[in-house]
Amino acid sequence: MSCRRITSLLLVTMVFASNVVASAAAERWIHPKCKLLETKHLGPFINLPDGSILTADEDAAWISRDDGKTWSLQGKILEGRGQTFGKGTRNRLLLRTNKGTIVLVYMDLSSQKFKWDEKNQRPEGEVTLNVWSARSEDDGKTWTDFTMVLKGYCGSMFDILQTRDGRIVVPLHFILPYDPDHSGISSYASDDDGRMWKQSNVIDLGGRGHHDGALEPTAIELKDGRLWMLIRTNWDKFWEAFSEDQGHTWRTIRPTSIDASSAPAHLIRLASGRLVMAWNRLYPEGQTSYRRMSLPFSEESGCWNREELSIAFSDDDGKTWSKPVVIVRQKGAWLSYPHLFEVRPGELWLTLRFSGLKLKLCEEDFVGE
Repeated sequence: MSCRRITSLLLVTMVFASNVVASAAAERWIHPKCKLLETKHLGPFINLPDGSILTADEDAAWISRDDGKTWSLQGKILEGRGQTFGKGTRNRLLLRTNKGTIVLVYMDLSSQKFKWDEKNQRPEGEVTLNVWSARSEDDGKTWTDFTMVLKGYCGSMFDILQTRDGRIVVPLHFILPYDPDHSGISSYASDDDGRMWKQSNVIDLGGRGHHDGALEPTAIELKDGRLWMLIRTNWDKFWEAFSEDQGHTWRTIRPTSIDASSAPAHLIRLASGRLVMAWNRLYPEGQTSYRRMSLPFSEESGCWNREELSIAFSDDDGKTWSKPVVIVRQKGAWLSYPHLFEVRPGELWLTLRFSGLKLKLCEEDFVGE
């Protein structure tokens, strides 16, 4: 199937999914310090005070009391709303606030409209994939306060965080209605425990194409109170942005020295205080080149290596990083779109959206490698 015949992002996903299926026969290598995780869901996950784990999937909330081995229905979320966030994909976020409220942010897949005008390299007609939020004050049994966060076409979501002052911040990317069309980023902030949201300024790095510009950010609060965002680009490295006012504005925006393919990272802070990041490096280990793609994805050709996933740790809030360690590789596979979750201090779950791979690992096994 030729990329030149792409007419929707759904078709793009199908193209890559077929590549993943075709590569299934290729041998998959998993780092010997990682173990397969026995669970049916890909996340997102949150810990509840009683030691159970909650996730949102199949338009409902699910709970596990045996480390993800089995799950039971906790509460239906979208019943009767005419919306859906579907099964298995990373199109939703969960947070348990310091007041005990669970905030869900999700893409409404029923609103999805996308066609791409290949000749003019811009959307054809209206494009939408709206983002909504909902709240639960009883650990996921019932849901209220459904609110539209973003009206427009949003790409994959990775982070929702609550700052030390209580503000909830969600960084999102969306197609900018500019000429030429490309993606930009804003964060959306709530100061009332997830009821209402306010948009920040737009981070616009330019570009041309439905996967160009600033995409799929991951974010963390630094120890000095600033927010730090890592941004996917097609320029062989992540860019970064900093906010000194808890996500109201982003003023310092620049490239990093972290090499990366055209794929997103996920970044979290561990109970130890360290940061851990999972991402696809620019090239497979030991190689100096990889296939690249340009329009309709991006004006400049970007490297799309997703055959390896690496992790690294930082003890100084991202100023320096440990040597990246490859934890899984498979020729021709799509080992990308990671989700990290610290189920207990030092014990991590790592799930990958498109391959469906689920791993567990320990912080102490990789720090200092």
